[in-house]
Amino acid sequence: MTHEVQGVVARIQGAPVQTETILVPDPGPGEALVRVQACGVCHTDLHYREGAINDDFPFLLGHEAAGIVEAVGSDVTGVAPGDFVILNWRAVCGECRSCRRGKPWLCFATHNATQKMTLADGTPLTPALGIGAFAVKTLVAAGQATKVDAAASPAAAGLLGCGVMAGLGAAMFTGEVQKGDSVAVFGCGGVGDAAIVGARLAGAAKVIAVDLDAQKLEWARGFGATHTVDASKEDAVEAVRALTDGHGADVCIEAVGRPEVFQQAFFARDLAGTVVQVGVPDPSMTIELPMIEFFGRGGALKPSWYGDCLPSRDFPMLIDLYLQGRLPLDKFVSETIALDAVEEAFHKMERGDVLRSVVLL
Repeated sequence: MTHEVQGVVARIQGAPVQTETILVPDPGPGEALVRVQACGVCHTDLHYREGAINDDFPFLLGHEAAGIVEAVGSDVTGVAPGDFVILNWRAVCGECRSCRRGKPWLCFATHNATQKMTLADGTPLTPALGIGAFAVKTLVAAGQATKVDAAASPAAAGLLGCGVMAGLGAAMFTGEVQKGDSVAVFGCGGVGDAAIVGARLAGAAKVIAVDLDAQKLEWARGFGATHTVDASKEDAVEAVRALTDGHGADVCIEAVGRPEVFQQAFFARDLAGTVVQVGVPDPSMTIELPMIEFFGRGGALKPSWYGDCLPSRDFPMLIDLYLQGRLPLDKFVSETIALDAVEEAFHKMERGDVLRSVVLL
């Protein structure tokens, strides 16, 4: 059986997205059909629209989502119809060299659905991050659907599917923030604010938010930043050092994806400190640093893929914290919108007007 539903499609690089009829097949082996309830509007979807990920147009956008499993393939045991799930783009294979080394959060061969969703005329669609959740229903690999407590709000829970999880994990897992650490977060959009929350959950004593935008710094304070630095008015590196007894922060998290911001994070860390890059750069960007500074400062420079999360381990735990009132996922939802409002949501995101617009279906 084929399901005819509405979905948001990017047909041509840089062109406005369109809501179109798409065809979603019933799940085959290893697959799950999910009725999407909510999907966040993420920068990665805009990157797809702009052709910055690859050129496999047309794309079915959307990936930061939660919903209800409607059907599963014959060999699927991890989820069942009726389960409330968060979708993820790290369905670990269990067999690659990283999984065999006991590091499945770095899986190099993650699973996606085998069957293709298509336009009404049969044109195959490329789902964003293998998910394609700006649609009433989507087909994913069963491992991309992680069951969590159904008491959670779909609009809030779905944010763990990408941006919020990336920020939380950048602090908690990649940066390995410890009790009493000082942490500086450069860039206070949704990912950066999630890194602030993650740092506080991990026990950081001092969390310094750095941004050029006064509104974003106000948001950062609301998420637990103990100090803020307006980089439009003062030198960010010197300000972070001044707030850390002249030493620099133990962990600096770059959540913008720009070389000049990465350089600030690099020089604002303490000796033997850690820099985490979770901001997604343009493929053309490069970093230039004096080698003696790299050598002389020690420590670690660490990219963070999806916050180095393991969805099967982390999503249920984080949803439990949310339901206990310890993880403020609802505060990341700036607005809820209809499926046909995604293009305008992209513009709001580019202007910095929102942390997250969330499509409700």
